[in-house]
Amino acid sequence: MTTPSAGTTAAPAVTTAAEDFFRAARPRRSIITVCVILATILQTLDATIANVALPRMQGALSATSDQIAWVLTSYLIASAIMTPSIGWLVGRFGRRRMFLWSMSGFTLASMLCGAAQTLDQMVIFRLTQGICGASLIPLGQSVILDMYEPHERAGAMAVWSVGIMLGPVIGPTLGALLTESYSWRYVFYVNLPLGILGLLGIWAFLPRSQTHRQAFDWTGFSALAIGIAGLQLVLDRGETKNWFSSTEILVEAAMSLAGFYVFAVHMWFAPKPLLNRVLFKDRNFVACLGMQFACGMVLNATSALLPPYFQGLGGYPVMLSGLAMAPRGLGTIIASPIVGRLVGRMDPRKMMALGLFTLAYSTWIMTRWTPDVTLTQQIPMAMLQGATISLVFVPLQMIAFSTLPPDLRTEGSGVIALQRNMGGSIGVAVMETELARHTQTAHQDLASFATPFNRALSQGGAQTWFNLRTLPGRAMLDGVITHQAQIIAYTDDFLLMTLLILPTGLLVFLMRRPAPLGR
Repeated sequence: MTTPSAGTTAAPAVTTAAEDFFRAARPRRSIITVCVILATILQTLDATIANVALPRMQGALSATSDQIAWVLTSYLIASAIMTPSIGWLVGRFGRRRMFLWSMSGFTLASMLCGAAQTLDQMVIFRLTQGICGASLIPLGQSVILDMYEPHERAGAMAVWSVGIMLGPVIGPTLGALLTESYSWRYVFYVNLPLGILGLLGIWAFLPRSQTHRQAFDWTGFSALAIGIAGLQLVLDRGETKNWFSSTEILVEAAMSLAGFYVFAVHMWFAPKPLLNRVLFKDRNFVACLGMQFACGMVLNATSALLPPYFQGLGGYPVMLSGLAMAPRGLGTIIASPIVGRLVGRMDPRKMMALGLFTLAYSTWIMTRWTPDVTLTQQIPMAMLQGATISLVFVPLQMIAFSTLPPDLRTEGSGVIALQRNMGGSIGVAVMETELARHTQTAHQDLASFATPFNRALSQGGAQTWFNLRTLPGRAMLDGVITHQAQIIAYTDDFLLMTLLILPTGLLVFLMRRPAPLGR
């Protein structure tokens, strides 16, 4: 054994940024985890909590139905546009500073939204909310990955996934409760206590991270922002503008295609693009992006379709329709700790395949529903879908980051968040469009049987209720036909969701079995 000679010093060990952060955060990781989950719930909650309050906002802000939709659209567009730049922002300013800026800005913007007196004020404050909140999920995910040992990350990601999936599930329920009991303004004021708690925890306990200066890719960012904004406008306004028969939608679609094309070409050839090319050369990461997109489509579309199904067809009051969605969150909470323990002991690809099959099974069962479906039939399906969220997304996070370098985790988290949001937006737009189209088709088919020669309409009680010689009788018959046509349309949508999920399982075969996440 040799010893250093007198007058010499041993060379310091070289450590990575992830290792330095791990050592600094480990003594306080439990409270940091709680604060990160609070931040995650804040961001995901605001994507859905305002939906049920839109009718009340419309009256208070003197807006039309088209104008009030910008309350949702502005938040989604701002959040989606800012997400790809988070990797650069964290590298330039540090993770702790970005967390503090984002949390404080998001909380302040939430209070301003609640105090807004005009539609213009509301849209500006919602844009600010989306800009500030865009980084909360990617930052939270990268903190969790860097703060735990490789063998502990599955359980930590399972707990964090509860936060990311709980927000969209409880959003409509909590929004209905606050709107009915207090005012629509409280769907924004509710962010204040959560925001303050999370902000104080991050300020007191999250250690600083290393920063580095790097030129910002304005060309790539601008092209991607144009592509995302155009796509979001097409999805949000397409149905009201009759899609591609509208000049506005054609212009927005052309803008989106041009933006995405320029971004793709620029990213491939630029020396330092906005998004690192290594992300899209990783087979596991790309396959997980595809699965995230498909599952985001189905889960967000389900959340959007079920409340009007319960209210419009089932006759549920607003509060009860919101409560009918709550078991999904309960299923996620129950399943996540179990999945977190199992994902480190078995092949996570098998768990994802099981989750996809279970999700497809739950949407197939929903094709057999009618508006008379009972709560005892709804609750098991809702809980099963909640458990499916954990079965798919917890192992998906492990596989997606298992082969990525540690310094790309924040950037990769941003891309996954962007893919999830885009999948959700596209899923909701496609399913609502198909619902309207199938309703019209089914109405036309059913109405073809409503003639004076149909014995079912000319005998007994039917002759009394549906007297086709009178206007009230024809109107009542049209209402019954429309009701039945909507039931058929919802069934077709649930079947379409099933058919979308099943092929997604093929992506599992493209994934390599992950090794433990390195530091």
